[in-house]
Amino acid sequence: MKAHEFERWIEQLRALTRRQREQVKALLAKDDDGARCSTLIESRLGGDGGCPHCGAKSLYRHGLAGGLQRYRCRSCHKTFNALTGTPLARLRKREKWLAYGQAMLDSLTVRKAAAVLGVHRNTTFRWRHRFLTWAKNDRPAHLQGITEADETYLLESDKGSRRLARKPRKRGGAATQRGLSNEQVCVLVARDRTGQTLDFVTG
Repeated sequence: MKAHEFERWIEQLRALTRRQREQVKALLAKDDDGARCSTLIESRLGGDGGCPHCGAKSLYRHGLAGGLQRYRCRSCHKTFNALTGTPLARLRKREKWLAYGQAMLDSLTVRKAAAVLGVHRNTTFRWRHRFLTWAKNDRPAHLQGITEADETYLLESDKGSRRLARKPRKRGGAATQRGLSNEQVCVLVARDRTGQTLDFVTG
């Protein structure tokens, strides 16, 4: 927008009613969340970022698409953005991702998160799986210094399975056998003093 057009637009704001001003403020706040999310996403290509198709580091800017900077690889000539090849690629409503991340931290259910964000429950269900996929892949290459490890045992979950090899049980049920058995899965968790954590399902 040119400077004189912007000044004319500012002058017109003074003629808005209180309700209209509240609507403008809400719209600007929404766009601000989208801009903050885009900034966080763009930071992925900083430093060692390369082409997700061939791994080459020789890139150049190739316009904007969906509010994100698009790049083109000089080696394979394919275009991409910071989300290409990630679990969040092709997801919409980016301005609500940060709010949904907070909803996950608050342990909201799929339906409650959908009601808070004003989206369909199928959307939050899809987001949950995509977000958790990225979190699962965000692991340090190795731990360093003083490291502590401990194991815990959980009942094996067959949630989503259409053919159970046992009778179904209620959520949070108890094992039928005492002590350790093949009904439980051992999860090993290791963490160093910097807070980096690794976990493994050992069996």
